[in-house]
Amino acid sequence: MKINIPYTIYSILTLALLSSCQQQECNCGDFKTGKFEFVQEINGKKQTTSFERTDKLQIEHYNGKTDTATVRWVNDCEFILQKIHPKSMAEKKAINMKLLTTKDKTYIFEYSFVGEAKKQTGTVTKID
Repeated sequence: MKINIPYTIYSILTLALLSSCQQQECNCGDFKTGKFEFVQEINGKKQTTSFERTDKLQIEHYNGKTDTATVRWVNDCEFILQKIHPKSMAEKKAINMKLLTTKDKTYIFEYSFVGEAKKQTGTVTKID
C-alpha cells in the first residue's frame, strides 16, 4: 500500500489546527456591548483608547478626541466598523474586526481595512 506523504502531513496539520481552535475560549457575545480599553504602542509610547460599544454604535475616545462609528455584526465574532463623520479618504474605509479568542475580561482580535489582506492584531479589555 502506497502512502501519500504530502496528503497525510496536510491531514495531520489540519486536524491539529482544528482541535487547537476548539480548545480556545471564544465567548464573543460577552463582548458585543460594554465599555472597553485598547492599549497599543505607537512610536515607543503606550497609547490608550477607550470606547463604548452598543449593538449599533462604537464611540471611541483617544487623545481628547471622540470618534463615532456604526457597528454591523457579520456573525457572533465579527463586525464591520464604519466612521460616521470621516475627515479623510483613509477614514472613509470600513474596518473589519474579528474576535479570535476571549478569556475573562479580555479578547484578542484581528483587524484590517475591508478588502485588504494585511491584518493586525490587538488585545482589548472590558472595563465595565
